[in-house]
Amino acid sequence: MKTRWVKTSLAASISALLSTSALAQSESNQVEADVEKITVHGLHRAYQGAFEYKEVPAAAQDIDLGLIGDAGAINLNDALDLSASVARQNNFGGLWNSFAIRGFSGDENLPSGFLVNGFNAGRGFGGPRDLAGIDHVEVLKGPKAALFGRGEPGGAVNLVTKRPQFLSGGEVKATYGSWEQVRLEADVQTVLGSKEDVGLRLVGFYEDAESFRDTVETEKVGFYPSLSWEFSEDTRMTYELEYTEQKIPFDRGVIAIDGKLGIQPIETFVGDPSGDRINTDVVGHQLEISHKLNDDWNLLLGAGLRDTTFEGNALETNFEGRQTVFIDPDQTLLSRFKRYRDFETDYLVLRGELAGEFETGSISHRIIIGGDYDKFENDQVILRYRPAYFSSDTDISDLDLSQYLVIDILNPDYSPVADVELSDNLDRLETQEAWGFYIQDQIDITDKLQVRFGGRVDKFEQQIDNRLNDPVTTTSQDDTRFSPQLGAVYLLDDSLSFYATYGEGFRQLTGSDYAGNPFEPNQSESVEVGVKADLTSMFDNLRGDVTLSAFNIEQSNILVFDSSEEASDGFFLTPAGKARSRGVELDINAEFKNGVSLWMSYAYIDAESTNHAEDANFVAAIEAGDPLINVPENQLS
Repeated sequence: MKTRWVKTSLAASISALLSTSALAQSESNQVEADVEKITVHGLHRAYQGAFEYKEVPAAAQDIDLGLIGDAGAINLNDALDLSASVARQNNFGGLWNSFAIRGFSGDENLPSGFLVNGFNAGRGFGGPRDLAGIDHVEVLKGPKAALFGRGEPGGAVNLVTKRPQFLSGGEVKATYGSWEQVRLEADVQTVLGSKEDVGLRLVGFYEDAESFRDTVETEKVGFYPSLSWEFSEDTRMTYELEYTEQKIPFDRGVIAIDGKLGIQPIETFVGDPSGDRINTDVVGHQLEISHKLNDDWNLLLGAGLRDTTFEGNALETNFEGRQTVFIDPDQTLLSRFKRYRDFETDYLVLRGELAGEFETGSISHRIIIGGDYDKFENDQVILRYRPAYFSSDTDISDLDLSQYLVIDILNPDYSPVADVELSDNLDRLETQEAWGFYIQDQIDITDKLQVRFGGRVDKFEQQIDNRLNDPVTTTSQDDTRFSPQLGAVYLLDDSLSFYATYGEGFRQLTGSDYAGNPFEPNQSESVEVGVKADLTSMFDNLRGDVTLSAFNIEQSNILVFDSSEEASDGFFLTPAGKARSRGVELDINAEFKNGVSLWMSYAYIDAESTNHAEDANFVAAIEAGDPLINVPENQLS
């Protein structure tokens, strides 16, 4: 059972309401809250269309603001813990969000992809996402490539932001919690213009906190203003700014000695507290124009621009198999190496979408037609110092321990380490550019049977400039892929529906092989069936829904270690891994009229490798049938 958020119950929170009865509305009155939510989010939602949940041939979860508050969640990882379909993965020492949906997580050396208002915001290195400025979190399960495009087959996470509600008011919160946590949040909005047709909302936060880990301290600040202008009842333009700055130490956690934990005290930090904080910055812009053409058709135009930076030094533990981890027989003197990282990403996306309804004879159609363009530039520079390797029979008294950046895990000394010389390790610019066109048509065959046909064509180009070489070498690839989706929904009555869906997808891989060539994309195939119950239609004193689903996903071209003779001169990867995930999920979201609510999420996931390969990080052997890493078989939230 997921309980990571429980520690936040130690915090004391003070909330001051500034004005308006609208903001003081009781959260327990969920019916009115849902009506308000529809108004706030505007006229149309990108990529999703206008469907009741029971009409969608896929499972989904909506983690709303009330649930986020009840759980004490302040960052994306905390919110996703509420979904049993999601499992935390390698978060790169606490420096980004990483998660698996239905067993698949993507490249563990990159942040997990997530969406903000349908725009891809996981690309880049902006640090872990705070929930300040977020209204609710959607976990959209199953194959989404037919609309969203390139991504993971298990599903997608979409964050819906707080936008102007065309009223005046706000709240300020101050929190003091465990380990000297100090957090301030503000959410203020007002109405502008003589016609009160402009809404302004200002959301921000500041947090400074220590940790149960000695010497570890983080500092974060974020500002998320938004402006909505209603040109008419049918047309609205919304602009949003995202600015976040974080200073976070690179902390991989405790060391397992001979496969056992508990030897190193959990409070011992093995990095460098004087210089191990990584600085991450995000500046993002989103612009959306929504126009209701008539009662049946809506047009949505959007543009997004997001720049991130990631810079700083880190002392890291050496890897078993590649380097000497402990230099003494007692295994207390830990050898470390030093890396300096300077990453910068620029991401541009443009999109347009037309959604509407029409009839052909007695058959009605709900259709979504759209296209998008995106360009992603990923500039990475890494400098590294790694101590010389020595064999097990070496007398350590002959070694200069200062050059091994040693720390005693039982009695750490955080004095400044030796001034070592860093050398080039990576200097690469990768550019990905893509054009996509998608269409989805959900057809009412009868009053009870609906069929969904969808597909997306993506044309993408990828170029890698390796600046370590002199002269600079450039490799590239381009390809066109089609991602189909087919689904069906049978409405037994107003309260019960059955569905099935099939989809295919792909995801571009970052990096290159031993010859400098870009990797072939991941490919996936997914099948899902399920049943949904609308509790509001079934009971007078109960509202909400229940979803029972089963799925099977297969993925190929997963990055693994390249053990071929051609790649023997270095540590290279190749897209040769295969995996399969299948499982059953039960999600319950219910609320009684007396205000008592129930949220339950359970998942049984059997995720495993289906071929022999070697791990992309530690060259450990992976056999067919081995479980995928960090994916629990049973999970309950």
